[in-house]
Amino acid sequence: MTLLTGLALAGAAVCAEETPPKPDPKKLEADGAVIGEIRLNKLDVFDTSNPKESAWFYRLANKLHIITKDSVIEKQLLLEPGDKYSKRLSDESERILRENNYFYDASIKPVDARDGVVDLEVTTRDVWTLNPGFSFGRKGGENTTAINVEELNLLGYGQLVRFTRSEDVDRISKAVEYQDRHIGRSWLSGTALYSDNSDGKSTYLQLARPFYALDTHWTAGAVYSDAESGEKLYNLGNRYAAYLQDSHYVSAYGGWSAGLTGGWVRRYTAGFVVDEDRFAADPDSNLPPAVPDDRKLAYPYLGIEILQNSFETTTNRDQIEKTEDYLTGTHFTASLGWSDESFGADRNALVYSASFSELVGSLDAAALQLYADASGRLEHGANVNSLIDADARYSFRESEKNTTFVSLSGTVGHNLDLDNHAELGGDTGLRGYPLRYQTGTSKILLSIEHRYFSDWYPFRLVRVGAAVFVDAGRTYGDHPFGGDELGWLRDVGIGLRIAPTRTGSGKIVHIDLAFPLDGDPSIDSVQLVIETKTSF
Repeated sequence: MTLLTGLALAGAAVCAEETPPKPDPKKLEADGAVIGEIRLNKLDVFDTSNPKESAWFYRLANKLHIITKDSVIEKQLLLEPGDKYSKRLSDESERILRENNYFYDASIKPVDARDGVVDLEVTTRDVWTLNPGFSFGRKGGENTTAINVEELNLLGYGQLVRFTRSEDVDRISKAVEYQDRHIGRSWLSGTALYSDNSDGKSTYLQLARPFYALDTHWTAGAVYSDAESGEKLYNLGNRYAAYLQDSHYVSAYGGWSAGLTGGWVRRYTAGFVVDEDRFAADPDSNLPPAVPDDRKLAYPYLGIEILQNSFETTTNRDQIEKTEDYLTGTHFTASLGWSDESFGADRNALVYSASFSELVGSLDAAALQLYADASGRLEHGANVNSLIDADARYSFRESEKNTTFVSLSGTVGHNLDLDNHAELGGDTGLRGYPLRYQTGTSKILLSIEHRYFSDWYPFRLVRVGAAVFVDAGRTYGDHPFGGDELGWLRDVGIGLRIAPTRTGSGKIVHIDLAFPLDGDPSIDSVQLVIETKTSF
């Protein structure tokens, strides 16, 4: 053995002694390790120790940013010092933290295990949460604009305050919103939203203590909503009828669960709902009136939710280089209520709804994501306003940077209310066509999209991706006022995806060029689509 070899081996031995192996979560749990200290590693918006993020404007952004308070993080953890370590609760706490739009990412790792005690390190990375600005979008041949000032993490305490002025094809709106997901140090959440619109006013109030974790045993809450609006009916992307709608909704509910048992959660809820819609002709519109019938439902209901404890994390699926959480197990919900004139309703009706979702396969290879829901009413033995929606999305990951999606979705409606119909166009998945281009009682849409997730990271502010896509769809059934049925409509297109990584919008900017292959000759041969979505 040479002198150099001996020194190298000795140095390696010293390094091994100075860097103990990371604790194994499964072994810690099997050994019944107790949590000692929970350390918070709070990362600012930019990592100024990284030469790529050390310029003066990165340092200034950190200096002006108020980092999230310790108490905001600690009250969302399902583990405390003195508890037995649980990897399941650690993973669930990570998911809860990542749900907050003032964090870009969050992780919890066991560190410093000794003598049956283990410390936990909770790492969070803040984003810039004060977002003043102007936004522009275009889809279906129509523009949308918004001027807003929002703070997603007020003074670092987790509350949202937002002021917005927006304009789209339907209305001009000025709105103010406040939201606190953890009032005090509790799991009680509250939301208040008021909007003064060009076609009326709306108010939304919500107070709830949710089933915030798999092992939560009770929930309770109340919702109040009141909205006035002027609505339009469309054919081939053009308005052809109008009406006024005044909606009033109130509900109160409570629920119970035994928590997580054998890998499953069952939750039961009961409540009471008043759901009223009144309609009238719009005297300020030059369009023909199309006035739906008034409705008032008032009903007690019972609900059930069944949830399988099966979750996966991945990246480069619906986000770009960001941790994504998916429920891969079975999720089923259903509710049943009875609306009766004795409760103040204008009709007797059985009100029902149900939903189901499941993911089969592996997110890192090939997966099939299934979703379905149904809703409607039974009135005098007839099925009324019945809607069944189904969606199947198959994904195949060719590599870390390339994934192909094939999505097939459909809606089947029966005896629909006039204000509830199936629409298909540039705002509902058929990107090469005007918004609300086709209307019917049912619809089907097929989309094939190949996504590319690049490593390009301009100014360390946004991630960039790209897509090529094909859409094909059509509506079925009678148009409310006899519009033409055009059969299958197809488009092809290319798109750019821009995902901000330093702000808390949680949105991805889509810039698409879509080329319609069918439809009437009056539509543009190319559609520019600019919009923000919650996914790629």
